Amino acid sequence: MEPKTILGIDPGTNLLGFGVVRVDAAGKPSFIDMGVLDLRRIAGPYDKLSCIHGKVSALCDIHHPTDLAIESPFYGKNAQVILKLGRAQGAAMTAAALHGIPVFEYAPREAKMAICGNGAAAKEQVALMVEKTLGIDIESKYLDATDALAIAMCHYYSLTSPLKVSKGKSSWAKFIADNPDRVK
Repeated sequence: MEPKTILGIDPGTNLLGFGVVRVDAAGKPSFIDMGVLDLRRIAGPYDKLSCIHGKVSALCDIHHPTDLAIESPFYGKNAQVILKLGRAQGAAMTAAALHGIPVFEYAPREAKMAICGNGAAAKEQVALMVEKTLGIDIESKYLDATDALAIAMCHYYSLTSPLKVSKGKSSWAKFIADNPDRVK
């Protein structure tokens, strides 16, 4: 496997979590960085988006990620919340795109399933599994950052899964191409 640095983002307009995982040539992930961008003291919504863009750009400059994994907005009862999350996500995605970094989206349930085996896992369960998997201790104030690390790890698992289906090819087409001697 080619080494990768994955920047995971848990977008939000009040709290934005980020986590960075490096995957070595042997395919082993390791913890690099994590944190929470607290936007609650920024009054204007567009000022918050500018801050998100600036922070994600700075993280790209510091860590040189090869991939950005971001949590996709999920269905909710309040359309305004989804709109705000989508804007926060867009600000982070734009920063990555301007750095030439490909973006990969994962639903919250997908990340929880990849990390905990349960798509409805609580933030505390996700944090515990991320701690165990990466061999780190995480303070409870970083729960948004552990969600971002979970998104990064979900992306890592999607890259290394033997069940992964290549885009543009069905799993059967890939099987046939990889095993012509087994097809009669």
